[in-house]
Formats: sequence, C-alpha cells, structure tokens
Amino acid sequence: YPWGYDSDNGPDQWHKNYPIAKGRHQSPIEINSKEVHYDRSLLPWFASYDPGAAKTILNNGKTCRVVFDDSFDRSVLRGGPLPGVYRLRQLHFHWGSSDDHGSEHVVNGVRYAGELHLLHWNPKYSNYLDAVRRTDGIAVLAIFLQVGKTPKPEMKRILEEINAIKTKGKEAPFPNFDPSVLFPKSHDYWTYHGSFTTPPCEECITWIVLREPIIVSSDQMAKLRSLSKNAENEPDLPLVDNWRPTQPRYFRMVSASF
Repeated sequence: YPWGYDSDNGPDQWHKNYPIAKGRHQSPIEINSKEVHYDRSLLPWFASYDPGAAKTILNNGKTCRVVFDDSFDRSVLRGGPLPGVYRLRQLHFHWGSSDDHGSEHVVNGVRYAGELHLLHWNPKYSNYLDAVRRTDGIAVLAIFLQVGKTPKPEMKRILEEINAIKTKGKEAPFPNFDPSVLFPKSHDYWTYHGSFTTPPCEECITWIVLREPIIVSSDQMAKLRSLSKNAENEPDLPLVDNWRPTQPRYFRMVSASF
C-alpha cells in the first residue's frame, strides 16, 4: 500500500492497511521528565562503527538514507539497555517544513527541527527480516537536530551529497563514513520499548533516545527540504514533514540513564 505523509495516505490513515499502527507499543512518544524512571542499572552504550561499512546514500521519496554493509558484525551498537550486540543497517532523517518542528519524539513539550535514526538489528536472528518480527529484534539510536549558531561540521558530509540524490529513486556512492562523528558529547539517554515510526509499524524496537541534541544550521535544514519526494520526470514536490505524530504511551515505562 502506498503510504506517505499527506492527508490521504498519512499517519492517521496507516492503521487501515497496517493494523498494528493502532497497537499499544507504538512510536514516537512524548518523553515527560516527570514520568520518567531513573534506572541506576542502565549501562552506558557503545558504538564501534567501521567507516568502510558505509555504502550508499539514497532518496527513497520518504527520507534521505545512508545504507551500511550489515553482512557481518563490522559496525555495532552494544551496552545500554541492549542484551547483546546489534548491527548497524542504515541511518535516516525526519524533518519539518520549517525549523520549529520535524522531530518525531517530543521532550517536555519541545519538538526539535529534526531527528536522526540509526537503525540496528540483532544478529542472533538469521536476517534483518526475521529480526523485525521479534520484540528484541531492532535497536534505534535517536538523536535530535536542534537549529543553532554553531552547527556540527560532520553533518556537512551527508548534506554535500544531497544534490546527487535530489529526486526519488536517486542513489549515490557514500564510502568511508563513520556515523559516530554525529554523536553529541553526552551519551545520556532515555529508553523504552516501541515501534517503527513508518509502516508497517512493527513493535520490535528498543529505543535509545539521546538527551543532548546535535546542532545544525538553518541552511542545513533547508538543504534537507530541497529534496523532492517525486521522481525526476514528475513535478517537484519538496520532501518535508516526514514525521509521525506522537502515539499514546499507555502503561509503558520510560527509563533514563541519568
């Protein structure tokens, strides 16, 4: 089913074709400090990423994505709330039509300009598609993008490639990139069990949401908005507001490492 972010195929329609989108473990959520539980047993998390694993950057009409080689444990995330090692598969972004919104998770009422997701899967399962069907199959590290005066220089590498993938379906080589250069200084995080924020919205994700955002410039956000959600031979429609609104938390615990 062709889903998207417009009124006819957007988030409030997804459940018609993907019933789990109305489930009780959906993402994103609003994180409210008053309702968060500090868990002293939560460990620090560690990422060891091999820059050689980076393969391509692409515009799939829904986001800008960087794809990594996940055929063995070469770029992994471990520690924190995770039971073992998880392999990096891809990273992608969510953003708004202006700087005052765009993130998927909301913290104490604040919605950031964007959100970066680094998606990993649990290699104790035979492959990625198998992992997606398991409650402990996927781990996503989420990093907020905040517009400010001193943008993180490392974002430049990704945004330099935007011109090569202007339209839907375009892909370009993206070798030798270590995404850990995008991490903020602090590794403090919130964690909870949730879902993909795009259909089919499977509830298989351990979320690790970093407290500290990274700084991007207004120009950098505009660069993301210059992507088109249509193919080259179609009218140019800006790819913006590719974020899902927050979902009910129900009785889920959100834990904090700090």
